[in-house]
Amino acid sequence: MLAELEGLIAELEHLAGEDRLLQLRARTLRAGVLIDEGRPAEADAEAEAVLRVLTRTMYVTDVWELELDALVCMGRALCALDRHEEAETIARAHLPRAAGYLVNDLHLLLLRSLSGQGRHEEALAEPHRHSSELFPAYAGAHELATAVALHGLGRHKEAGEEAQRALTVCECHLHPSHPRAAATRALLARIAPA
Repeated sequence: MLAELEGLIAELEHLAGEDRLLQLRARTLRAGVLIDEGRPAEADAEAEAVLRVLTRTMYVTDVWELELDALVCMGRALCALDRHEEAETIARAHLPRAAGYLVNDLHLLLLRSLSGQGRHEEALAEPHRHSSELFPAYAGAHELATAVALHGLGRHKEAGEEAQRALTVCECHLHPSHPRAAATRALLARIAPA
């Protein structure tokens, strides 16, 4: 998928004005794929580059969604780089202006960043802010975040039950090799001996 995105980005290079947003969206998608492929430093750099371009093109209306997409990618990359405090700052700063699927993305980023800092009680106490129109792409995400927090608190039985729920939902809606399904299986394996 990464090669196809890079080809698309190269093809869109000549675009200008509002059409340039297509290339920026493709670059944001590329950042997300880089995170999934375990290349968070590159994803962080790509998201930062998209945000720099957006800052110069704020005269174009409706760039807020693309800006938040890029910030979510940057936050996910920061979590993968163990820079959880910075990711939390991004999530908290932008949740109030998010709508639709971006509420889900930023809320999940907040949960990951809190658990990454060992603040599991806070992660569990965060009210579920996900929008009512959940997409299959979010299958198991909130359950996994909850399981991680429960595991971090040593509540292994509850963590195992929540992780199993996450895996069941993932298996219903996602490809078996999806990174979330793999992360859930890895968490279940860590919980089993406890």
